[in-house]
Amino acid sequence: MTAVSDTAAPTPEPLLCAAFAADLDAADFRSEPLRSLWGSEADDALARGTREPILRAISGDDGVLATLGRLLVLGMPQPTAAVEAALPQLGVQGLVSLGLATLTEDAVTPTALLRPQSFVDADGIGEWWIASDLDEVALDGALPADHVLGVGGASRTLAEIVMPLEVDRALDLGTGCGIQALLVSRHAASVVATDISARALAYAELNAMLNGARNIEFRLGSMFEPVEGEAFDLIVSNPPFVITPRVDGVPEYEYRDGGLVGDALVEQFVRTAPSYLTAGGAAQLLGNWESRVVESGLDRLSSWVPADVDLWVIQREELSPLGYAELWIRDGGTTPRDAAFTRLLTAWLDDFEERGVSAVGFGYILLRRPANPTATPLRRIERMPQPVSNVGGALRQGLEAHDLLADGLPTTLFTASDVTEARHLLPGNDDPSVIELRQGGGFARTLKVDSALAAFVGACDGDLTVVQIVSALADLFEVPLVDLWADLEPRIRQLVLDGLLHG
Repeated sequence: MTAVSDTAAPTPEPLLCAAFAADLDAADFRSEPLRSLWGSEADDALARGTREPILRAISGDDGVLATLGRLLVLGMPQPTAAVEAALPQLGVQGLVSLGLATLTEDAVTPTALLRPQSFVDADGIGEWWIASDLDEVALDGALPADHVLGVGGASRTLAEIVMPLEVDRALDLGTGCGIQALLVSRHAASVVATDISARALAYAELNAMLNGARNIEFRLGSMFEPVEGEAFDLIVSNPPFVITPRVDGVPEYEYRDGGLVGDALVEQFVRTAPSYLTAGGAAQLLGNWESRVVESGLDRLSSWVPADVDLWVIQREELSPLGYAELWIRDGGTTPRDAAFTRLLTAWLDDFEERGVSAVGFGYILLRRPANPTATPLRRIERMPQPVSNVGGALRQGLEAHDLLADGLPTTLFTASDVTEARHLLPGNDDPSVIELRQGGGFARTLKVDSALAAFVGACDGDLTVVQIVSALADLFEVPLVDLWADLEPRIRQLVLDGLLHG
């Protein structure tokens, strides 16, 4: 087990947070001004864990933005007088009182990072200030076990897949620094944010105060224990799903490791979450699942979900045991140059071998308790390695399509505005050998279709009903209407489910 942080958790205080926010606002401490200050190339280098280009770009700059950039973005000590000038309302003592810095005679040493984080949702573009523990660059070493992560890749991924829904009550389980709770709070009357880490909850509460979110309640506890007996319209979670060997000498990081063997934490969440959903309520999470010699990971995951619950799983990638182990050993700050790397790699591979793990999948899980308990539950299990966009909107559209089709095909269908058609012809041939329908947004699906289905999609502009289009095509292709309908109807339904056609 790695050591815990040697600095105390933040101490959120409303008046101090308001003063801090006023100073940050006055300094224009936001993503674009900072990126302009030190340049896009240096900014991109920081995302890769290298701060030297930023230091070179702002060398000799003692201005307010440069001072705050070094102090809060890079986590470097700064002269007391310069910090006092940069934070006139909060002051250095206020920063110390919030638990974000320590003070020596002539320098302010940060004990946390605070970085602007942009977001886009249905209401437009915005930005928050997000505080978190010092990272590997600032610490110049491995992370403590109780490290509170800022906004990382998984956080951004979950934010992109959460459906844009207006809800009454929402739950952010395993809130970490609180970024998901902030996002959901914009479209929920109230949010409960939970975490097993008191340190994480302190950061999450501070971030809520800094950004003026007043409809979030914070509760300490594991999994669903803090909300026992309650129900929510939306549950979001970026749980600590990383599969880690439970043996001595292997670091366990609170932000990523749930303390269970293999993918048991994801299994526990998937089995338990439906009982905390209202009718029509949905739960969305990221997760890993193990494929084993005797059963695929997607089949195992599907078996965990109650039969009366909607399930939509999208597997984005699959790694070998070796690839997975190397990824997460490096994530903890250990590289092949370190003496511990081989020992950790051996522990991971032994752990996988003991359970017969052949691969580890990663992706998105969507659960929904149907509003109509007699409806046939949705079961969609997909592998989707291609680039995607507006996933949250596409998921919502897919659920709406499933509900729409429960009553049969709509009388009239329309082709989605982002659908294009590509035809591939062999040289000298007039008839295409391949016809593809391509989805420009969402899941960016590419579907091979025949001439009849392509013609049907091309005619879905609202002028003719579904029956009228199929009847015309039967005449055109000189085939019995009943035969053409039997062929086209299930494929039309699939196009509706996939979002290429809509009612």
